[in-house]
Amino acid sequence: QVQLVESGGGLVQPGGSLRLSCAASGIIFSINAMYWYRQAPGKQRELVATIASDGTTNYADSMKGRFTISRDNAKNTVYLQMNSLKPEDTAVYYCRSNRPLAWGQGTQVTVSS
Repeated sequence: QVQLVESGGGLVQPGGSLRLSCAASGIIFSINAMYWYRQAPGKQRELVATIASDGTTNYADSMKGRFTISRDNAKNTVYLQMNSLKPEDTAVYYCRSNRPLAWGQGTQVTVSS
């Protein structure tokens, strides 16, 4: 059974940092591209960042230079380091695998003073 479990969300002040983790089980993690998405209240879910099985990364334009996606195949875990957080980054953050397609339950990130 595929399971993706996100952690690391919370409340942070503007300009602060958070590191999200997504632990995967039930998949062959090393061959999977992994994705981080987010969904703000009243908005559609949007792609934040991707990391291919070879470590190639891509980011949405608004996250470039602030967010870093990485993976540890030995731990079956993908990370999202978020720096210089803004109130508009407030959302539920989800990770996703593609082989098979699966979603985690999400972790709330709130950026507020």
